[in-house]
Amino acid sequence: MTTTAPTNTRTILRAEGFSCPSCVSKIEKQVGRVDGVSAVTVHFASARIEIDHDPLVVSVDDLVATVAKVGYESHPTAI
Repeated sequence: MTTTAPTNTRTILRAEGFSCPSCVSKIEKQVGRVDGVSAVTVHFASARIEIDHDPLVVSVDDLVATVAKVGYESHPTAI
């Protein structure tokens, strides 16, 4: 029996609309609940969201949609 190890990648999203540091915990909590996400770090000052995830389980579009559900617009950016 062969099992495939999860493939993790880091996606950087640039967010818009941050108004207070509490935005950080809202986004980290919601995105952290998504299947396939192993880590989330939100940088308030630079409006960057770093997400480690398995792209075979959750797509970048899914991550952007999850951030939108919290009330913030985001888009992928180059590192």
